[in-house]
Amino acid sequence: MKAILLCAGFGTRLYPLTENQAKPLLPIAGKPLINYVIEKFEPIKELNEVVLISNGRFYQNFIEWKNLSKLPWKVTVVNDQTMDNDHRLGAIRDLKLGLDQAKVNDDILLLAGDNLFDEGLKDFVEGSRQKSPGASVGVYEVKSRELAQKYGLIKTDSSGRITEFFEKPKNPSTLLASMGVYFFPKETLPFVARYLENNQNPDAPGFYLSWFIKHAPLYAFRFGGTWFDIGDINSYQTANQYFENLK
Repeated sequence: MKAILLCAGFGTRLYPLTENQAKPLLPIAGKPLINYVIEKFEPIKELNEVVLISNGRFYQNFIEWKNLSKLPWKVTVVNDQTMDNDHRLGAIRDLKLGLDQAKVNDDILLLAGDNLFDEGLKDFVEGSRQKSPGASVGVYEVKSRELAQKYGLIKTDSSGRITEFFEKPKNPSTLLASMGVYFFPKETLPFVARYLENNQNPDAPGFYLSWFIKHAPLYAFRFGGTWFDIGDINSYQTANQYFENLK
């Protein structure tokens, strides 16, 4: 299994913090945000490589982070060559670039690099594999409809299979938000190229998921605990204080 981390965004809503620093490398309670994600990989015995997709502007920062971190897996940092937000490739084109350059032909655990959550990933991976060849999405029930408007939202049937996906709806009919945590079995990896070949939206993963559910089963896996989506300075400060209090 490979873990793929999407870290090529420019974090413009976090300026000035991210003008000269990649969002996943911002400090949370004294260590890089991305380290909290990486630590969740340790119990997953079958994981043997981490593929991180960076933009060109912060590529060297991630190389330095990799060299300092001395992680127990092979770590491949992929440079998508983009230098500003106006020319970003989008999450799905970055995913394809990572799959191609790292020559991935395994099940993948795909995560946004700015994710912070309490629960581990081992149960998510094991539960997802039981659904294979279907894919899985980590979901979290947010507390209000106002908050739900900021996320990709999902609806499921009684088996947990996702039936609808809504990208930041103005009038949410569900509070189940996609967390940016995904499991895709290797049988589904060719779908990424098929999606892009049809000139679909390459940016928000929700558009890909909406297309995916028409071609293969996609299941929701509920996470509990605490989840932070680091989207602006307020959410960053809240997360930083939360983890400071845990010390």
